[in-house]
Amino acid sequence: MRNHSVVPEFVLLWLSAGRQTQALLFVLFLVIYLLTVIGNLLLVLVISADSCLHTPMYFFLGQLSFLDLCHSSVTVPKMLENLLSEKKTISVEGCMAQVFFVFATGGTESCLLAVMAYDRYVAISSPLLYGQVMNRQLCAGLVGGSWGLAFLDALINILVALNLDFCEAQNIHHFSCELPSLYPLSCSDVSASFTTLLCSSFLHFFGNFLMIFLSYVCILPTILRISSTTGRSKAFSTCSSHLTAVIFFYGSGLLRYLMPNSGSIQELIFSLQYSVITPMLNPLIYSLKNREVKAAMRRTLRKYF
Repeated sequence: MRNHSVVPEFVLLWLSAGRQTQALLFVLFLVIYLLTVIGNLLLVLVISADSCLHTPMYFFLGQLSFLDLCHSSVTVPKMLENLLSEKKTISVEGCMAQVFFVFATGGTESCLLAVMAYDRYVAISSPLLYGQVMNRQLCAGLVGGSWGLAFLDALINILVALNLDFCEAQNIHHFSCELPSLYPLSCSDVSASFTTLLCSSFLHFFGNFLMIFLSYVCILPTILRISSTTGRSKAFSTCSSHLTAVIFFYGSGLLRYLMPNSGSIQELIFSLQYSVITPMLNPLIYSLKNREVKAAMRRTLRKYF
């Protein structure tokens, strides 16, 4: 028998502030979460209801909106609860479940952003063959494959992490459970879990990032060869929205996981960026710069309201 006591729960100590500050933060993050839910649900509704948006690009955008809604809902409700609660705890089982779904939804978004980059490559490089190449079966397969690969990746990581033992230390200096935050609390060897996380992150996230990079390396010369100013402007517009989403997601996510786990304010900011702020911004990024989405929103709102 190991000579240690088993910890039944963790304490999420990401904020040391007075009750008034916590109440203000609760209102702020509640507004952000409501905007995330409303914005992403509205985009999913518009894409589903408007036949003009029944194209591969908007099919993937609808999937991204649904995914952003799921990704935000994994962490924000618990964070809101803890901002109002005296006992800012989460059970070990609940923490592991949160780790799994953060990894799964984040991994799916990484895959989906790579799929959307490939979609833009086909649309710009072979516009006449776009409908044949990006057919319904391929689009459904790419989305299903993204979900399946990410959930398999998350499952492998969580199965290895379940072997970790947690003894006396139980304070997590973060607003949610993530694997890097759990390693300092473990009284057992974390090398197997850390190696699994490192390898899977490298293969999954850097692999997807490489696909995005190569897609745009091929896209850029094609855009520059477009003779009409209108066509070039439209191509740049659709690509810039996607690139903005990629920068927000990969920039903050990679910086968070590459930084040493210290509970610093920078670490919290990067985590808030990719898990709270980015899901709220994505509907704005794709709708404000897209005339087709704005026109479809007006038609849908007139139809239902």
